[in-house]
Amino acid sequence: MDKERLAAFSDGVIAVIITIMVLDLKTPHDVTLAGLRSVGPIFTVYVLSFIYVAIYWNNHHHFFHLVGKVTGAVLWANMHLLFWLSLIPFATSWLGENNAAPWPVALYGFVLLMTAVAWYVLQQVIIRTQGPDSALEKVLGSDFKGKASPVLYLTGIVLAFFLPYAAEMAYAVVALMWVIPDSRVEAKIEEE
Repeated sequence: MDKERLAAFSDGVIAVIITIMVLDLKTPHDVTLAGLRSVGPIFTVYVLSFIYVAIYWNNHHHFFHLVGKVTGAVLWANMHLLFWLSLIPFATSWLGENNAAPWPVALYGFVLLMTAVAWYVLQQVIIRTQGPDSALEKVLGSDFKGKASPVLYLTGIVLAFFLPYAAEMAYAVVALMWVIPDSRVEAKIEEE
């Protein structure tokens, strides 16, 4: 399969994910600042989720510049990633409507953790497909952010039951780590 077709399909799914999230935003019925404040938690988690989806889209876009061929295993690994990404709107909605409640905070972290696991699986499948001279493996190096993120997600999931706001901060820290695309990947793309 052509990698452009996989990328186009993934782009479409991600666009739908963002659309679902934004459609879930409801305007307050109260026309005062208090009314606007009442939707603050929902809007805040929407912004964090939007950033997460954007991070995955950006990294997906960059990584597939380094992919030469798409195999059936790459297709399924990509679908696995899209599945977990597609659950972000649900987790976002539940957390937004129940700010700082333990189970919604934990579920949000679990969805982020599983999305990160799916991302790692996709990376490994691509690397295995590319063989011993994998361009992706060379640019990933030790992948500190990729190893630190699941630890922070797990920490957040546990904290959700004791300090929900601290859990939410752990999720925000991971997003901040990933906002800037990996310069090694960008440098490799520019070489080609």
